[in-house]
Amino acid sequence: MQIEANTIEPQMIPIDGGRFRVWTKRVGSGDIKILLLHGGPGATSEYFECFESFLPPDEFEFYCHDQLGSHRSDQPDNVSLWNLPRFVEEVEQVRTSLGLESFYLYGQSWGALLGTEYALKYGQNLKGLILSNMTASISAYEKHVAELRRALPADVIAVLDKYEAQDDYQNPEYQAVMFGSVYAKHFCRLPEFPEPCARSFEHLNHQVYNTMQGPNEFVISGNLKDWDRWADLPKIETPTLVIGARYDTMSAEDLQKMSDLIPNARLAICENGSHLTLYDDQECYFQHLIEFLRDNERGVKMK
Repeated sequence: MQIEANTIEPQMIPIDGGRFRVWTKRVGSGDIKILLLHGGPGATSEYFECFESFLPPDEFEFYCHDQLGSHRSDQPDNVSLWNLPRFVEEVEQVRTSLGLESFYLYGQSWGALLGTEYALKYGQNLKGLILSNMTASISAYEKHVAELRRALPADVIAVLDKYEAQDDYQNPEYQAVMFGSVYAKHFCRLPEFPEPCARSFEHLNHQVYNTMQGPNEFVISGNLKDWDRWADLPKIETPTLVIGARYDTMSAEDLQKMSDLIPNARLAICENGSHLTLYDDQECYFQHLIEFLRDNERGVKMK
C-alpha cells in the first residue's frame, strides 16, 4: 500500500530550558493528531517511515520525534540524562511546542513504556493511547524472554552462555547467534531486515540504551530493570489500543492482561508478527491501528 504523504520540513524543538534541541517532523494534515514515540531507548524514529504508506494524509497528521540522545537530536555525553522521569517531561515539552491538544500518543516498545508513564501523569492531554509491543513490567518481559531462550537449540544457548559469562556481548559469534537465532524469530521475521529499521538501529545511541536497558534484549541491567506498572494500569482512563504479535519478545498473554486492566482498552494480536510487527505483519497491524483511531473518533467504546 502506498499513500502520498504530505510532509513539512523537520524542525528542532528546544527542551530542558533551551539546553538541548530534539528533532521532529510532521506528516499529513488531517484532523486526527498523533505523536509517535520510538523504541530503544536510544534508537530513532526512522523506522516509522512505514506510517507514511498507511495513514491517509488528509485524515491523519502524525509527528515523528527523535528523543534526546537520538541520531537527529542533540546527543549530550551525560549519563545522568538517561532516566525515565526526564524522558516523560521531554514528551510533554514536545507536545506543548507542537501545540498538540487532545491528541493520540503512540509508543512502540520502549516508546510504549514511555507512553504508559506519560498517560499516568498527563492523561488529561490525551484523546487516545496506543501501546505497541510492550508489557507492563520489566520482570514480566524478562520472564517471557527467558522462556524464549530456553526454547533455543542447545548449541545456541551454549554460545550465549559463553559470551555472557565473559561480558563479551559484541563478540562476532555472539552477535551472529543473536541475529540469526533470536532476532530473526522474535524481533523481525522478514527474510531481510527492513532498511528503515536497519538505519534506525545503526544509529542507536549505545550510551542511552546500555544505561537504561542493558547490553541486549536478554540481559536487562539498566535503570529500567525494576519498572512495574501493573497495579497502575486501572488508572489509565484514556481509550487505549494494546497491540502486539504472537512471536514477539513480549508475551501475548501479558498484553491480554494489560487490556483487561485498562478500563477502556482494546487488544489486537497479529498472528504472524514479532517485535517489529509494523513491518513483519504490516497489513494486520495497520488495519487494527486505523480501526482503533476511527472507532475512537466515532465514540465507540473499546469494551
